[in-house]
Amino acid sequence: MRATWHGDLRDADDAVIPIHDTPSGATFQVKVHPRAKKNAITGEIGEALKIALTAPPVEGRANEECVAFLAEVLSVPRSSVTIAAGKSSRNKTILVSCLSARQVEARLLEAGSQ
Repeated sequence: MRATWHGDLRDADDAVIPIHDTPSGATFQVKVHPRAKKNAITGEIGEALKIALTAPPVEGRANEECVAFLAEVLSVPRSSVTIAAGKSSRNKTILVSCLSARQVEARLLEAGSQ
């Protein structure tokens, strides 16, 4: 699975979506669009990162692919990325346990510039 990127996360201040530090790690919001042609970050929607995934939203397959895709984009082990809220929804809260909010933001910007 190769991480691809469409769109731009940067606004006028070069900021990305809100990413928060918590005692457990960094959290941010995503909106998942399952059954896409390829896995990709397609931009922002409100305060969430828009992610297209090829997996269908059945039997947790889209959730598994979401975790694997974000782990690849952020260059962290899959075990470091969890869905903290929204497992049965397209709107999810992602927790990255091994990075700070600043590190997540830097890696998202880096992935967007490739």
